[in-house]
Amino acid sequence: MKRLCALLLCSALLFGGASHAQYNPEKINKKAVAAYNQAMQLAEGGSFTAAVQQLQEAIKRDPAYVEAYLSLGGVYGQIKAHEQSVAAYEKALALDSNYSSDFRLPYSINLAGMGQFEKAAQTIEALLARPALGANTRKAAEYRRKSYQFALDYARTHAGGNYVFRPENLGDAINSPYSEYWPSMSVEGTELIFTRKERDEDFFISEKGASGWQPAFRINGSLNTPDNEGAQILSQDGQWLVFAGKDRPGGYGGFDLFIAYKTLDGWSQAINLGSKVNSEHWESQPCLSPDKRSIYFSSNRPGGFGGEDLWVSHLQPNGRFGEPVNLGPTINTTGNESCPFLHADNQTLYFSSDGHPGYGAGDLYLARRTDSAWSKPENLGYPINTINNEATLFVAADGQTAYYASDRADGKGRLDIYRFELRPDVRPVKTLWVKGKVYDVKTSKGLPSGVELIDLATGRPVSRVQTNENGEYLVTLPIGKDYAFNVARRGYLFFSDNFSLKQKPSDATYRKDIPLQPIEVNASVVLRNIFFDTNKFDLEPESAAELDKLVQLLQENPTVKILIEGHTDNVGNAADNATLSQNRAKSVVAYLTGKGIATARLQAKGFGASKPIADNNTEAGRAQNRRTEVKIIER
Repeated sequence: MKRLCALLLCSALLFGGASHAQYNPEKINKKAVAAYNQAMQLAEGGSFTAAVQQLQEAIKRDPAYVEAYLSLGGVYGQIKAHEQSVAAYEKALALDSNYSSDFRLPYSINLAGMGQFEKAAQTIEALLARPALGANTRKAAEYRRKSYQFALDYARTHAGGNYVFRPENLGDAINSPYSEYWPSMSVEGTELIFTRKERDEDFFISEKGASGWQPAFRINGSLNTPDNEGAQILSQDGQWLVFAGKDRPGGYGGFDLFIAYKTLDGWSQAINLGSKVNSEHWESQPCLSPDKRSIYFSSNRPGGFGGEDLWVSHLQPNGRFGEPVNLGPTINTTGNESCPFLHADNQTLYFSSDGHPGYGAGDLYLARRTDSAWSKPENLGYPINTINNEATLFVAADGQTAYYASDRADGKGRLDIYRFELRPDVRPVKTLWVKGKVYDVKTSKGLPSGVELIDLATGRPVSRVQTNENGEYLVTLPIGKDYAFNVARRGYLFFSDNFSLKQKPSDATYRKDIPLQPIEVNASVVLRNIFFDTNKFDLEPESAAELDKLVQLLQENPTVKILIEGHTDNVGNAADNATLSQNRAKSVVAYLTGKGIATARLQAKGFGASKPIADNNTEAGRAQNRRTEVKIIER
């Protein structure tokens, strides 16, 4: 009996001999023993609910049956019913603490499962104090002591405030008796794509209606096969699906990464991402950056720091993804890093790891990008992380709502998808997003174009996206900075705008349709990211990013000649305004010539307040009138 119980709870090797000072298993009621033996058979077959019933029957027939309480604690632990498990172990310890002493290890684990880390730590110290502790038990206990101490230290340094962790099961429309995991959705959050494992792994989709998520169904088309495909990520604009597929024709070995594109007829055929991204080793769990220019994934390919590492592949000028780069030792460890997810802010990376300090098994972490480096990963903390394995985190565009897969006790069966609110200190940078269409101003036809977002303070590009064939785009903008927004296409004047987001509300969607003008005589564009101090004509450093776009335009069109026009509002003396606008236009010309543009191609003229484009009676109107324009005077 003792051997069977030990097998159920962990392994017979974990436990040393036990003293029978008070408890005598030979005196247990025979019918209780029969119920216990039946419970052991059920438990070993995975029928834990039935095993619980038989163990309760054994205890009912003999309330002093210590082994039945110990095994009941083990079975409850298997189904993560930690509170009931702890109660069963405490009853056994109360009946005979010496006989039950070796079971302090699983008892402590279930205490930790309830979040009682202080008591779990005390219990494990009591176990480690035993002089004749077996080597395997000591090793497991020391591992748990380390994780419990991490939990206690984390609680002391991270005040939870009023945060309540309350995961909400997404319900029967999404979850089933099978396993559901890898939730993924576009920035608008109207479609949920996830992986379900029945006989094999397939993609399912649910659409959000007025009453919530609608019943999920298999994605139509050829994405699902008789083999496994999963770990998918939907691009922020909902146009790309990147996923891992197993043993597909033309593959490079095991799981490879594939991409499919949304078309008017549904999803396209899946395309292997090629020999640079994929290898004979395992590549899986991809994540797209919001601008679709980088793919993060987990792989056990050579060149890493441990078993599975996180890698990134960047989109090349030829339209293909290039040789992957390891994210380095700040992110990767000698353990396993997996399940990367980069938020819409393009700065906050969530992932799972069993190599960084944590609560045990795999924990969820975040790292924030600063310039080109990643910060030290931060554990998301209890109760998001537990003693069990946490993975497959997806954070919605609002930065507050998170989705993950878990086999919690209130699930529909196996892994289910849950929704919960992230604790404020582990949320990503607040963002808003802009979507719209780039089109020809004369024909209204959509234009495939490049859309670039530049941090005005540094002049560095923070995001580049390519519109689809219809000219439609979506770009996310982390708030707290000011950005230049440029759209360029050969044969057209570029478009520019700026977004001052330091005071803007987040988690909102803005629409901006962008008309592009063909490069022809008299075509003009306002340079919205040219900045001067009040009543001065020296260019501010933030102007460089915009002016460099103008330099590029002139270099690509060597026969074009332009007029730089300076304009002011009507505040102040008209003659002074005319002079100021002329000097500002000259400053722009000076910048262009300094970049190698021939003086003969450039003219400057100041118009003062003589050509307003808005009402000068309002500050908003005056701001529009204070502008610098470029006009084509020769093609």
